[in-house]
Amino acid sequence: RASSSRWKSQPSPQSLPATSLLPALHWLFLLLALAAPLQSNRPGPTSRLRYSRFLDPSNVIFLRWDFDLEAEIISFELQVRTAGWVGLGVTNRYTNVGSDLVVGGVLPNGNVYFSDQHLVNGDTLKEDGSQDAELLGLTEDAVYTTMRFSRPFRSCDPHDLDITSDTVRVLAAYGLDDTLKLDQERTFVKSIFLLQVVHPDDLDVPKDTIIHDLEITDFLIPEDDTTYACTFLPLPIVSEKHHIYKFEPKLVYHNETMVHHILVYACGNASVLPTGISDCYGADPAFSLCSQVIVGWAVGGTSYQFPDDVGVSIGTPLDPQWIRLEIHYSNFNNLPGVYDSSGIRVYYTSQLRKYDMGVLQLGFFTFPIHFIPPGAESFLSYGLCRTEKFEEVELMNGGPVPDIQVYGYLLHTHLAGRALQAVQYRNRTQLQTICKDDSYDFNLQETRDLPSRVEIKPGDELLVECHYQTLDRDFMTFGGPSTMNEMCLIFLFYYPRNNISSC
Repeated sequence: RASSSRWKSQPSPQSLPATSLLPALHWLFLLLALAAPLQSNRPGPTSRLRYSRFLDPSNVIFLRWDFDLEAEIISFELQVRTAGWVGLGVTNRYTNVGSDLVVGGVLPNGNVYFSDQHLVNGDTLKEDGSQDAELLGLTEDAVYTTMRFSRPFRSCDPHDLDITSDTVRVLAAYGLDDTLKLDQERTFVKSIFLLQVVHPDDLDVPKDTIIHDLEITDFLIPEDDTTYACTFLPLPIVSEKHHIYKFEPKLVYHNETMVHHILVYACGNASVLPTGISDCYGADPAFSLCSQVIVGWAVGGTSYQFPDDVGVSIGTPLDPQWIRLEIHYSNFNNLPGVYDSSGIRVYYTSQLRKYDMGVLQLGFFTFPIHFIPPGAESFLSYGLCRTEKFEEVELMNGGPVPDIQVYGYLLHTHLAGRALQAVQYRNRTQLQTICKDDSYDFNLQETRDLPSRVEIKPGDELLVECHYQTLDRDFMTFGGPSTMNEMCLIFLFYYPRNNISSC
């Protein structure tokens, strides 16, 4: 305001000689140049938002989003098939009461309303004292109401929940008219990793891509709570080295809720492998052969593409020719007569990447010696990896262990899991947290990229911490394969590949 009044007291530009405008223009261009980089990454009212997801089973609510990590601003666009109000916010694991919800809509007369609110009970909203959401656009047509807005990752309003690099439980709701009242039938919560580091559009797609499916065929899922089904399959036959650069789940429609995880293990080329499909850890020990994970998927995950300089090597004498496909089924309703042909689809290319990747499994052995008491608000389990043991393994293979670079990770517990982290130590000093999720959700287990690569040297110690809560249980929870048992595992994706699969 002060500068405006100051300029008003000056002569108009038309009355100034041309030469007197040069200093002013110089400073104007300088200010514009300095301001441009600060605005370049923040999505505007019409910017393309890179990420998207449906938030409800019927695909009525569609969310797009993007963010500026430096400015700590996130932008959302919510599109809902309704002529009423729409709302989007963040909630916690246990209750929607207290959740923040940004709501908006278009009245019959064309006027727009928009407000930053929170839930005071199950269906009633109240406007926040601090309005921290900025409206970027709000429209309604014959089909959709579309609301675009931005908000900071964090605000000073106690009713605004933070946007973090953990799993975020996104709350979406809408009405059939402009009466702001929540209806449970039109209220949905979906866990999303909002602050993704890499988007698939940022990665190269080789022109010579070949697709290969590794799948179980017409398997009758037993009427048991838990089944681990294994079969052995050949990898693509190639005459020279290729790289697998992407994988995704291949799930049969209607069976998605029964498939808990899928793992692909490399088999040594000297292994004598059984045929058919059988229990992975049952009477025939041959079906538990092969223990080095190549790729893995778990409930809630989608496709994953490796960074442009990394791939799974196939086609050389050192590479596996066969794999063990392991599928964990959870048939909690003991449904009869369900057949499944799920698996993993891999994408491979002859355009080689710089590094061959491997997967290192950390955590706690999945045995009954791992136990969690009932009624626990918080219970911690730890698994320690001493990488000095790598040297003992590599001496048998005739070479030292190189430093490895970790670029991605997958976190895994079962239903009692609440948080996980892996921490790196060197010479008894904590270096850094490699990866973590303080808001872990069993229903969202996906491979995630690290914001920067982590170097691990032989001799480092890697501590895995798993946080559990069992307030809803009156029985002891033991480590084991069932979904009602527990696990404490972190898979690190790294390069260059070595012969060590777990620690």
